[in-house]
Parts: sequence; C-alpha cells; structure tokens
Amino acid sequence: MAKFNLAEVFQPKILELFKKGNYNKQTFTADLIAGIIVGIIALPLAIAFGIASGVSPQQGLITAVVAGFLVSLLGGSHFLIGGPTGAFIVIVYGIVAQYGISGLIIATVLAGIILVLMGVFKLGSIIKFIPYPIVVGFTSGIAVVIFSTQVKDFLGLTIDNLPSEFIPQWGAYFSHISTFNLNEFLLSLGCLLIIIFWPKVTNKVPGSLIAIIVGTGASIILAKYCGIEFATIGSKFPELANGIEIPKPTAPNITWDTVQSMFQPAFTIALLCAIESLLAAMVADGVTGKRHNSNTELIGQGIANIITPFFGGIPATGALARTMANINNGGKSPVAGIVHAIVLLLIFLFLMPYAVYIPLGCLAAILVMVAYNMSEWRTFKYLLKGNKMDVSVLLITFFLTVVIDLTVAIEVGLVLAIILFVKRISETSSIKVLEGDSVAGTENDEIAQLADTEHLDIAPGVEIYEIDGPFFFGLASKLDEIDRDLRKQGIKVRIIRMRKVPFMDSTGLNNLRSLWKRSNRENVQIILSGVNENVLAYLNKVGFAQELGEEYIFPHIIPAVAKANELSERK
Repeated sequence: MAKFNLAEVFQPKILELFKKGNYNKQTFTADLIAGIIVGIIALPLAIAFGIASGVSPQQGLITAVVAGFLVSLLGGSHFLIGGPTGAFIVIVYGIVAQYGISGLIIATVLAGIILVLMGVFKLGSIIKFIPYPIVVGFTSGIAVVIFSTQVKDFLGLTIDNLPSEFIPQWGAYFSHISTFNLNEFLLSLGCLLIIIFWPKVTNKVPGSLIAIIVGTGASIILAKYCGIEFATIGSKFPELANGIEIPKPTAPNITWDTVQSMFQPAFTIALLCAIESLLAAMVADGVTGKRHNSNTELIGQGIANIITPFFGGIPATGALARTMANINNGGKSPVAGIVHAIVLLLIFLFLMPYAVYIPLGCLAAILVMVAYNMSEWRTFKYLLKGNKMDVSVLLITFFLTVVIDLTVAIEVGLVLAIILFVKRISETSSIKVLEGDSVAGTENDEIAQLADTEHLDIAPGVEIYEIDGPFFFGLASKLDEIDRDLRKQGIKVRIIRMRKVPFMDSTGLNNLRSLWKRSNRENVQIILSGVNENVLAYLNKVGFAQELGEEYIFPHIIPAVAKANELSERK
C-alpha cells in the first residue's frame, strides 16, 4: 500500500519565495503597496459583512485579519485574498439566529475540517466541475437574499425583530412601511450613488470607503447642527463606544447533538468556500498566467476556518474582488495578503472605536452594491435561453436559495445535476443487437488491419450485442431488458462488443455477470470483444475475467467472431 505523502497535496505558495530565492526589495515594495490598498478596500466590506451576518462589526474585521493572514500564509495561490464574503451572509445569519455564536463556531470548525479532508483526498480539481447553472443559481439567490436583508436599514424602517426568512421579511417590510424614514433613505441613496459613480473619478481608492467617509461626516454634521439623528453602528452595538478588547481564543460547549445538527450547514459552508476560493484562484491564474494548487488551497482555507472561529471570527474564503484589487495594484506574492491582514489588524487596534459613527445606511448601500455585483443577472438571463434541463436546475437552485434555505438549495441542485447528467449520458449511450452486415460495416478500422478479410461471416447461432458508451448504472439495466426482449431460440454464443466502452462500474459488472450466469444456464457461451485496457484491468481485479475464462476475451471483433463460429459449429 502506498504511503500518504502530505507534501504532495500541501505546498503553500509562500514557500516558493524561499526555495527560489528570487524575492527582493522591489517585489516586497510592490506587495507592501498592494497589501495596504487591499486592506483599506477590505475594511468597509469586513464591517458590513459582519453586521449583515448577524454578528458584530469587529467579528467581521477579526475574520479578515486572522483568516486573511492564514489563507495567504498557507494557501496555494500567489494572489488570493481571504476574508468574509457575501456568499456566507445568508447561512451565517441563519445559524446565529437558530443556534447562536457557539453553533456558528462549531459549524465553521467542522467546515474547516471538511475542507482539509477535501484537500488531503485531492478533491480540489473535482470541485471545479460543479455545474455552472448551480453556481449561478445559488449565487444569484444569495444576492437577492442579501439585498432583502438590507431593505430595513436602506429605508430606515423601524422593525424590532426582523425575520431571517425571505417571505416573512417582506411581510414585515410591508407591515412596517409606515415607519419609512426619508432622511435615512436619502443618506443610503447618496452613499449608493457615490459607490456607483466614484470609479469614474479614480479606481485607486474604493468607492465604498469614500461613501463611508462622506456618509459618516454628513451624519455627524446633520446630527450636531440640524438635530437629525441616524442609526449607526454605535446605536446598534453600544458596547463599542467603551473601546474594544483584543479577543482571546475561546472554545464553545461542544456536544454530540450539536455536532450532528451543525454538520449539514458545515457542509454547505465548506462547499461554498471551496467553490468561491477555487473560482477566484482560477480567475487570478487567467489574468496573471500563474498556476494555483487547488488541493493546497483547500487545506489552507480549511486551517483558516478551523482557527478563526476561536478568535470570534466567522467563515471565510477567497474573495474575488479583493483578489483582483491585489493583482491590479501590483501584488506579486502571498506577502501582499499578509500585509493586508496586518493593515486591518492595526485598524482594529487603533481605529475601531471610531467605527461607532458609521451610519447603518452606508453599510446597507455597500451591501446593495455587493448584491448587484453578485447577482450575475446578465449570465442568469443568458442561461435562461439554454436547454430545459439546465434552466430547471438554475431556477430550482435559485428559488430554493431565496425562499427555503441555501443548504437545501445546494443539496437539491447537486442531486438534480447528477440525475440530469446520468440521464444525458444514458441517452448518448446505447446497447443494440447487430446483424452480420452491420458488424462488417462498422468495423472498417479493424478489417483494414487484415488485408485478406473483406467481411465477417457470422454463424447462425451467434448473436452480437454492442455497448456504445460508458457501461455504468445508468445504462446497465438496458442489457437485461434487451436480452429479455430479443432472446432468440437456437442462440449458442453471445458476443458482447465493448470497443466503445471507456469504463465500467460495479452495476455494469453486476449486469454483465448476471447475463453470463443466465447464459450458462441456457448453455450459451459469452465472449467479450474489443475490451480496452482499463476495463480489462477492472475485470481482472474483480475476478470476472477468470470466471468467464481469459480465452473468451478478445481485443477486437474478428478473432471473437472466429471463436464464436467455431463454438457454434461444435455445439
């Protein structure tokens, strides 16, 4: 048995800096500048994502610091920036509402363990093959849910306990529409317009940061000179006004019942983290020409999500927008991500008390813009023009994400995608009975190898089945059906032609063995033709080649027919 080698799956990119020895002062300067800029960009997002997820703003910032540092230190990408993202808002909010912070810690740690196992078992490349309609469906659904959660603060509605579910939320909005606050709405709208139009001025400084500066300044001035009060982080989290403490590692009260109840949302967190981080890493590779290590990235993300919750953080993953900002501002290596985390740590230690003045309407505007960018409405509209199967997966995943639950949406979407994939493969695969002329007509490549052979003479007692496509559980039952429907009297030999079978699973093998046993009872010999190396190795491994007899397995149809004719005449 081969020994497990951790170095094969865990190779952090930061080690390349020391192995190659090509990291110099110029490269560090570029990483330092990019890291500072990305840290400033990440500040308002970390605070906004923390509040929207149902936790405090400092927990969002702690996540960006701890997870951002660990993802860059241990990850498999040169450029990926880790931290809290909009994709987790929905599920984190639901976990906190139902199970509290201790439940969130357990779920995040479990998700981290799942991610590490994914990387150890080399599942990084498989994650990339999740069907695109599922990714767009739940991404667009998450965008709608994020927008829905921000309506209250954007419009300045007064709602004491806002429901976490989509439909009850909108019921609460309509029932409390009389509490609409024009001042809050105008402030939120002004911040949103700044975010939208600021890139026309410059891309060096993020519009979200300018919106927070202008919005906070406006709210302070209006409150002081006009007596117009706005809902702020300080009014929602009054404890921040007394300063903050550096968080100490804490452990939740873990019980087996809690672990069981948290496993399902933990799996969703892990899957979301894997998808979002690997997609961001792939995009970064496409822009820069570098190549990430997907398994190392999963392990790095897993370790970050195992450690971060004990400091009060929430789930984290690779963030595409911050990663692209890193690349566009000259980041060269994971050092830029580490600098970004250090910048956020300094802000957390020295500037966090001033965050109490930030209006909630400003954060709502930022998240509305995040939701719009996540919505991928153009892609959604484009996919609606596709085939019915893809459209059904897209819409079901989208509506389940919005109306029911993100966890359910991902599970149902994956099951649907698998079912539809099996259906498509089954439709493109076939099993049929061939007559003599059709066998000769379809075997030109084999016949050409024998110059003295122009056609195949098949004895009357010989029957040929041809399997076209993978012989797996979606197709295997057809062999029994055809055999029952087309069973003929006087058949002495059955040739199973497998030249177009790239692989066989255990269900296909079981059906083939069932046909062989049934044929033995009927005194009919089974011969296999055109078995490729992979399928033959599988038949040898499970022992079926020995059961059947290796003398009845042939590389192509010509010797198989010759053997069948000989057996038919003998019988």
